[in-house]
Amino acid sequence: MLLKIPNNILLLSPKRSLLLCQLTHNKLYRIPFCSFTMLARNWRWGTSLAFQFLTARAFQSSYSTGIGSSMAYNRQQLPAFVRGGGGASLLTTTTLSVSTTTATTDGTATVSIDSDNEEHNNPLLKSWKSEPFQLPPFKSINPSHFEPALDAAMKAHLSDLEAIASSPSNDFDSILAAYDRAGSLLSKIGSVYGNYTSSLNTPEMQAVQTKMAPVLSRHSSKAYDIPGLFEKIEIMYEVREEKLKSGEWNAEQTRLAERVYIAFIRKGAKFDAVKKGEYADIQAELASLQTNFMQNVLKDEETWEILLTEENMEGCPSDIIAAARQAAIDRKKGSSDHVITLGRSMVEPFLSYASRRDLRQAVFEAFSKRGEFSPERDNLKIAVDILRLRKRQAELHGKESFAEYKFEDTMAQTPESGMKLLTDVWVKARDAATKERELMEDFLTEKGQVLDGGIQPWDWRYYAEQVRQAKFNFDENEMKPYLSLDAVTNAVFDVSNKLYGLEYVKRDDIVGYHSDVNVYEVRKEEKLVAIFLHDNYARPFKSSGAWMSEFRTQNKNLLPGSDPIEAIPIVVNNNNFSKGSEDTLLSFDDGITLFHEMGHGHHGMLSDATYCTLASTNVLKDFVELPSQLMEHWLSEPVVLKKHAKHYQTGEIVPGDLIKRFKAAELFNEGFATCEYNACAMLDIALHSLSAYGDDFDLAKFEENYLQEQGMPQGIIMRHRPAHFLHLFATSSYASGYYVYQWAQVLDNDVFAAFEETGDVFDSETAERCRACIYSTGNTAAPEELFKKFRGRDPDVTYMLKNKGLTSQ
Repeated sequence: MLLKIPNNILLLSPKRSLLLCQLTHNKLYRIPFCSFTMLARNWRWGTSLAFQFLTARAFQSSYSTGIGSSMAYNRQQLPAFVRGGGGASLLTTTTLSVSTTTATTDGTATVSIDSDNEEHNNPLLKSWKSEPFQLPPFKSINPSHFEPALDAAMKAHLSDLEAIASSPSNDFDSILAAYDRAGSLLSKIGSVYGNYTSSLNTPEMQAVQTKMAPVLSRHSSKAYDIPGLFEKIEIMYEVREEKLKSGEWNAEQTRLAERVYIAFIRKGAKFDAVKKGEYADIQAELASLQTNFMQNVLKDEETWEILLTEENMEGCPSDIIAAARQAAIDRKKGSSDHVITLGRSMVEPFLSYASRRDLRQAVFEAFSKRGEFSPERDNLKIAVDILRLRKRQAELHGKESFAEYKFEDTMAQTPESGMKLLTDVWVKARDAATKERELMEDFLTEKGQVLDGGIQPWDWRYYAEQVRQAKFNFDENEMKPYLSLDAVTNAVFDVSNKLYGLEYVKRDDIVGYHSDVNVYEVRKEEKLVAIFLHDNYARPFKSSGAWMSEFRTQNKNLLPGSDPIEAIPIVVNNNNFSKGSEDTLLSFDDGITLFHEMGHGHHGMLSDATYCTLASTNVLKDFVELPSQLMEHWLSEPVVLKKHAKHYQTGEIVPGDLIKRFKAAELFNEGFATCEYNACAMLDIALHSLSAYGDDFDLAKFEENYLQEQGMPQGIIMRHRPAHFLHLFATSSYASGYYVYQWAQVLDNDVFAAFEETGDVFDSETAERCRACIYSTGNTAAPEELFKKFRGRDPDVTYMLKNKGLTSQ
């Protein structure tokens, strides 16, 4: 794929639903179900991407995330359980055993499970048909249920795959359609497991996660090594073009054959037995290390706090003071105490407004050293161990580096292509950030202030706000009263309706997995198209960041007689906003995050693929952020602000003059923000491009030297330093892939320009084309083909540079 880029830059350019064995006491139900994906997206937040559940389908080449799938998050993109670590009493668990396996005519396997009364009462293994929309039975689930349920589901999954491998038929339905449905029980239970390890990750749940991470990894390796299975997949791959040409298969079936085959190859299907054994060992060890890495960050975020008085918070707006007071109440502090935690939605406002430099420094240094607090939780060592394993993984595939292996299955295709975009933008952003710092230094001189050591990282946001107010007569706190969580949620629902016709009906009668969660029916022209869960608040045992995930993926590949509800996706968006004592007021960046995750939500809710493997967010990593980042553009549109930005107390619409001043100041400090991100993305590729990590390899020293070589502006550090870089080390999903946000910015700015060119950002024809080419197609076609179908040409980077204010740099 070719992107048009100035300055001579050239860029080249999971789950299915096999027969789901739904188990009750010696009874068998056949219920197709799609597996779980997570997108932990939005680089502004940094994502958890922490859960280590491997999707049931053998197609998945890595643990689903979040991130961010996202990931998110993933995606791909990825933790309460019951809040505060409490919850229902743990049940005694025992082992379920597979007693009977019978192949069916469609190549799936039916499995009968012997179980005692306690296992019969496991809500994860019982039928969910009595639950609204067959949602998980949240009220009944506790951490002890997961291990026996996952054990049973893994056995059923292997039986599904063995049935395909032994099928006497080599037709599409017997092999690929059946494979797309395989492991449905594991997908179903795994979706709950993955969401709990990100959103409800109590100590009890963490113990389960630690134990199950290598077990699930071993299962994944085994699922790709069923005797005879790859041979079946290879047959389908080899006849795909002939079948397409003859009209026997359509383009989506051909794409499924290609993507499943590629997944097997990337999981080592052609390795000999010795290599397969080593590869499985590597994957299992990575699963454990990545789980430890994530849990260490979570522990640092849970345990660190700074206790303040209201006087200590001089300069902070009232909503931040209220959030700090609420945090103190939640942590059972004194009646006049205020607490700053390490949640980004609390840290960044404090750094932007708190007048006491010493307190800003204390908060910043703790925030930037997460993962390094204790020698017992040494994430730098864990990260180096992960890097060495990934290097060996790449060597087994015949690659020089993990980056080379990872980029092979992306739009960018090579690390050089990804780095070329990053470094070009880096030079422009670095120059812009230097000018921003000079403006702050001039401001300090005018005020007669001298900072010891000059502008430091804990100073930058504070003085940037001072300059923004002086230069543009704009204080972001003026906007906050008009951006309550309720107002921004109403705005995103309205934008969703205007663009894609979706209507959100709140269901207060349906219980989510936590009291913070709101549940909605999503309808289009009265037809149910999705169930949407919105989990917006930070809390103990919830991973930091923001992400989209699914409890059920859209799917048309259902067995005859299936309940139609099984085709309807269940999508959940997680944010981490600091809950206010009354209304929760958002910064504009918070609002962008909410819109971003709804873009991922649209990707899941509007999905219209036949096969779960290709549905929703199961796309190439550097395409998956296009739907999310595209959605961000609408929040800053005056037509949206004038309708929805209402004062949380008076209901007054935001004044036009305030919108004008906001738009004038919108690009100020963009150099800083871009440098923060680009430094992370460049270091990611550079780190994973190394040919060796010697016994004396020092990751902290590598970071220091690399940033010095790149000319990192004084007063800026990486947005995510290695010891807490969850995108990279809590999952492999975004490893050597953090560049994807900027790659997708090229795409999303170009796509939004198509709306602007019509003169109406809600132009119905453009919106329908966008739905058809970007949101509904999943991975049914190559992403470069989808973009060209929408735009009529290859992407042009000019729109991104212009919208970042970098075209004149």
